[in-house]
Amino acid sequence: MHLDPFELHRPTSLDATVQLAGELAGRFDYLAGGTDLLPNYKMHINLRPHLIALDSVPELHGHSLGHLGAMERLADLERDAALRDAFPVLADALGEVATPLVRASGTVGGNLLVETRCFFFNQSYFWRASLGFCLKADGDRCHVVPQKERCYATFSGDLAPALLALDAEVEVAGPSGRRRMPLGALYDAGGDGIRRTKLDPGDVVVAVHLAERSRGLQGRYKKLRVRPSYDFPELGVAVAGRWDKDGRVDRLRLAMGGAESYPRRFDELTDALAGEKLSEERVRTLGEDIARLVRPVHNTFLLPDYRRRMVSVYVRRAIAEAREGRAG
Repeated sequence: MHLDPFELHRPTSLDATVQLAGELAGRFDYLAGGTDLLPNYKMHINLRPHLIALDSVPELHGHSLGHLGAMERLADLERDAALRDAFPVLADALGEVATPLVRASGTVGGNLLVETRCFFFNQSYFWRASLGFCLKADGDRCHVVPQKERCYATFSGDLAPALLALDAEVEVAGPSGRRRMPLGALYDAGGDGIRRTKLDPGDVVVAVHLAERSRGLQGRYKKLRVRPSYDFPELGVAVAGRWDKDGRVDRLRLAMGGAESYPRRFDELTDALAGEKLSEERVRTLGEDIARLVRPVHNTFLLPDYRRRMVSVYVRRAIAEAREGRAG
């Protein structure tokens, strides 16, 4: 496999980045760590003639307990002991991303916006050509659920569920200026595997902001995948919460990725648990209720029925380990 020719641009400020994105509208991709984009380019998936590299933009770097720059390398965050102690669920998720080598290049923003996956899409050009291509790249139909309107590729990031459970906000810059919003508002629940975010053309993720109230929450991130040290999630469950001295729920957030085309949180179910002492049966019921809400399809290695059954299992494990304060 090889990379086709493209023109690489290296802006040195956020304003210059946004201006360049406007000039190249529809003909570029942003390049962060490149751990997902460049392999896709080698497989001739949705090529663009221009890449805008973000590594020389100072505003996208740096991190603290309240701020994660979009270009911060995952390995650097993973090594930050203060960050690990403050946000155990985030520490879990960081350690579950691919391999140490990938985490040395992969970035916060890149993982939040990582390409949705499907085994009809993430293949070589020749494999896809033999099948007839798909809605997401070069074709006009979905092979997972045969039709021509909706792409069923699955969200494949690990950080988003953890950050959703922490009530994180995301800062975005674009032609209309800079704005800040809850992380959940970045993803389009009404979209699909192609139209999966609410970013406008030219928008770039600047940073993630973590609320001080979320520091110290007990949390876990549990990930289902075929190969434990490498693969994208077939399912990812993040829990962050606080229990009082009597074991009653003070606050509980639960988010999930890897099952549908966007990550989602389940406040409609967890808000009702405030003040309760969670019995095993209550947690089991919660897991089963969440499993009934998600709709995985057969576009990854594991069958959708198995992934749905594992939702309840992983919810129970994540809550039990978070409540016990067990380390990831």
